[in-house]
Amino acid sequence: MGKMRKTELVRRAVAWLVAERRAQGGWLPLGEAPDAGAPFEVHWRAFRALVNTREAAPADPAFLAVQDELLRGMIEEAGVTRVRDIAPTARDGRLSIWQGDITTLAADAVVNAANAEMTGCWRPLHACIDNAIHTYAGVQLRLECTRIMERQGHPEPTARAKVTGAYNLPARRVIHTVGPIAQGSPTELHRRELAGCYRACLDAATAEGLSSIAFCCISTGVFGFPRKEAAQIAVDTVRGWLDAHPEAGMRVVFNVFLDEDECIYRRMLG
Repeated sequence: MGKMRKTELVRRAVAWLVAERRAQGGWLPLGEAPDAGAPFEVHWRAFRALVNTREAAPADPAFLAVQDELLRGMIEEAGVTRVRDIAPTARDGRLSIWQGDITTLAADAVVNAANAEMTGCWRPLHACIDNAIHTYAGVQLRLECTRIMERQGHPEPTARAKVTGAYNLPARRVIHTVGPIAQGSPTELHRRELAGCYRACLDAATAEGLSSIAFCCISTGVFGFPRKEAAQIAVDTVRGWLDAHPEAGMRVVFNVFLDEDECIYRRMLG
């Protein structure tokens, strides 16, 4: 996507979101609307902040067309990685390790580390995976999640899994799971719950007829599960599930973002 087209699209999207927010009497998360002639980066920050804080509601098809072209163009520009192109690990050919942005990964399913409300991260510009996935999937994802939670009628329990569309992401589905909040000191219950997250996601992917899944490092961010221990639980649980379900033919990618996490998984899997 050319820079001029990208800038035009983000300006149009922001203008629509600002007009919607003002019509509703709502607040602008960055304090004011960007100047119409501001560069792309200024409008992109405004776009992110506005969609991060937008209530779940249907959007005008004209806005969705602009948003979708913008997000898909940005993902394509960042470079899409396909699971089939990621090398398997030395110690288990069913598993791969990939360091990068999960919103650019073309797997059958990518896993989102959600909160119990299950409608995305509402903190403007927050650097969590929940925020990134909802931002790049588009406003349609929050609307679908909200409808699921309204039907459910209560917060999402830990160690379950919900499957939604992926919208503008290159993945086919997003699987949302709520990990345990360990705050640096996991209990045996936290360990069982974390293992349950991985099993629930694999079960959900199989039920959907999917054959590849990319896991983020569940609960190791603000939920405070120690990274090395979480990785060991992830690897042991996934390998155990794969051993018990050979008919699934599931390809599993451990998606890491930090160098520290990649080193941890490499030591375990080669």
